[in-house]
Amino acid sequence: MPKFSYLPNLDDAFTPLTEPQLVILEKQVDSEQPEPTTQSLFNFAWGLVKSESQADNKQGIDILTSIFKKEPSRRRECLYYLSVGCYKIGEYKESERYVKVLLQHEPDNLQAQALKQEIDNGLAKNSLIGFAIISGVTAAGVGLASLLLRQRKK
Repeated sequence: MPKFSYLPNLDDAFTPLTEPQLVILEKQVDSEQPEPTTQSLFNFAWGLVKSESQADNKQGIDILTSIFKKEPSRRRECLYYLSVGCYKIGEYKESERYVKVLLQHEPDNLQAQALKQEIDNGLAKNSLIGFAIISGVTAAGVGLASLLLRQRKK
């Protein structure tokens, strides 16, 4: 069985948990205070990243970042979900950075490859939107300048 087979498919990473499921994960972390286990924290972070709420996504990213720094054995999973979380909040460059690190270590990881493609699509879309905005502003500026020049000639 390949090492990367237990990472979720991309669709699963974007399917939010129900509110009661997320509450169960949060209560598990709360019940273990002041030192919740890494697994409980990871499960809660995973649920937050899967959420449709950007505030939840950001909280999940913060927890995953902490786990990534403290637990080398969990870095692989953290990289994937950090990439998903950053993608969901529109931080495509950061998302790309995480997935590239994962792919450096596991170039055949199909889940990471699919995520990388989604990120590339998001980056391309953002570039097109940015180009359209710049073009629109430029066109408006040229139109305004020509209008001002016409008025001066009168």
